[in-house]
Amino acid sequence: MTNSARTIVSGSRRRSCAEVHDRSDRAASGLQGLGVGLGDAVAILMRNSIEFLEASHATARIGAFPVPLNWHLAPTELSYVLQDCGAKVLVAHADLLGLVPEDLVARLHVIVVDVPGEVAAAYPTAETTRTPAHALRWEDWLAAQSPLGDIDLPAIRDSIIYTSGTTGRPKGVVRDPATPEQRAALSRMRAETYRLDEGVRLLIPAPLYHAAPNVFAHRGLEVAETTVIMPRFEPEAFLKLVEAERITTVVMVPTMFIRLLRLPEEVRARYDLSSLRSVLHAAAPCPPDVKRAIIDWFGPIVFEWYGTTETSAVTRCDSAEWLRYPGTVGRAIPGGRVEILDDDGNRLPPNTPGEVFMILDFMPDFTYHGRPDEREKAGRDGLITGGDIGYLNDDGYLFICDRKKDMVISGGVNIYPAEIEAVLIGMAGVEDCAVLGLPDPEYGEALMALVVAPGGPAEAAIRAYLGDRLAGFKVPRRYEFRDALPRDDVGKILKRRLREEILSRAAPQTPAG
Repeated sequence: MTNSARTIVSGSRRRSCAEVHDRSDRAASGLQGLGVGLGDAVAILMRNSIEFLEASHATARIGAFPVPLNWHLAPTELSYVLQDCGAKVLVAHADLLGLVPEDLVARLHVIVVDVPGEVAAAYPTAETTRTPAHALRWEDWLAAQSPLGDIDLPAIRDSIIYTSGTTGRPKGVVRDPATPEQRAALSRMRAETYRLDEGVRLLIPAPLYHAAPNVFAHRGLEVAETTVIMPRFEPEAFLKLVEAERITTVVMVPTMFIRLLRLPEEVRARYDLSSLRSVLHAAAPCPPDVKRAIIDWFGPIVFEWYGTTETSAVTRCDSAEWLRYPGTVGRAIPGGRVEILDDDGNRLPPNTPGEVFMILDFMPDFTYHGRPDEREKAGRDGLITGGDIGYLNDDGYLFICDRKKDMVISGGVNIYPAEIEAVLIGMAGVEDCAVLGLPDPEYGEALMALVVAPGGPAEAAIRAYLGDRLAGFKVPRRYEFRDALPRDDVGKILKRRLREEILSRAAPQTPAG
């Protein structure tokens, strides 16, 4: 299929991939004119849109690094990432530019992109936009550029994706250029694991500043018949798009499943989803009851993979495998290797939890931008860890227990809050939950549950529900009911923020004066 036959869709806008490539080619020429060269960084502060892909593709075309920015970050956090990656140019939606401190904006080449109608509708805001005098306007700037021309170009570079920074400052993952052999192996993996083969009709409802949606979108430019970008996930709008665009492939996260399942039955039955062939998910644990319900609804077309920004996907499982081993994130794919190690680096036997280490042997190596020492800490004997605790069963299927930093040691016993959360979210009336370990003078740490259950069960009922399904030492001792819990866009609870807030409330206050 030619690029002129491929289409990118966002809201009511449809653009052929040939036009996207032409605009990207002109933008690449313009970036060179601004002094962007091999190994430089171009920061992209945009919500999901066609222009996001154009700016990213243009940057990669000239051997520079696109750096997608999470626009949920605070100004100080954005400043850190912009300075850490050494961005030469910032391409930003007009309504987001105000998030970046003025003194930093003044030191950068800035290209302002008008907010498309579908993005403005998804994110209505009364904020006034601030456009610095030296800023270029995306469409005017693009129109003034000549095509890049037939010149020798370096290898296209992957985006520098900054990790979430849940354990400290975010780290930028810088991938080595892929060799031709690695590119061929990666193409095979993306067809087999991500279900991204020629002619798919792809829907991306997750933010493009995350690794998986970013990879899917750029792969869609190469192989998809149609790639549809949602500015923002809304459950019924998602179903409407699947029907209208005859979507075959979609990449999601578990919180989207939960929101879809909360739709009234008559709304869910209103839409024809028969075109779907592959519903893929990763990024966060999926409660077993939720996944089973999604498989019941969509059919045995739900696929899961597990990996990190650093490793890419290393395991995968289809619906039949998951139903055979509920809770698994799959077995190692061809070229992948998973080992479970203790704190001393010893390999653990099956069904024994330890830290998950893995590698994909054809994935180009990486480092952390400006922090090679951190790269050394992330590995052991050629393997890489994302900091998860898990185990392999007798058949080699991987199960994730929790994040290593979230594991609670209470009275000398290891407890995995994710296990408790997976049970609690299955209770009728519970909309969201998080379980934390907090300091305790007797046990070292004690469990606390934060629960979102408006009009739902009371504490006594929750205790009884958990007590019927879990060992007594896994039932939290403290409970707090809330209207909402902070999550990032892939559905991960921001536990560090919650823990800091709770501990600050408990800290003794120093009298004034």
